[in-house]
Amino acid sequence: QVQLVESGGALVQPGGSLRLSCAASGNIFRVDRMGWYRTSPGKERELVAWISSGGSTNYPDSVKGRFTISRDNAKNTVYLQMNSLKPEDTAVYYCNAMIAEYSRSSYFANYWGQGTQVTVSS
Repeated sequence: QVQLVESGGALVQPGGSLRLSCAASGNIFRVDRMGWYRTSPGKERELVAWISSGGSTNYPDSVKGRFTISRDNAKNTVYLQMNSLKPEDTAVYYCNAMIAEYSRSSYFANYWGQGTQVTVSS
């Protein structure tokens, strides 16, 4: 069984920075794409960033230039460095990963973390 555990959410002032982490654990054979999404009241779930196993990244315009996604493949961990935070970045941030387990090494399933709250407010 695979689990994703996020950490790093907090209350921060506008203009501040936070670093989120998400560690995958369990019977992992291989981790493919990893990413971050966010949800807030009244808004649809939004992609924040993703990173391929080879390190290619993608960001929506809303966070481009402010957020940076990275990963440590040896630790099966993905990070999200968030700078110049704005009140509109307030949301629950969810980690997402495509992971193949040893029991089904050719099949990549979609896993989600439990979410971590980021609040940007003065």
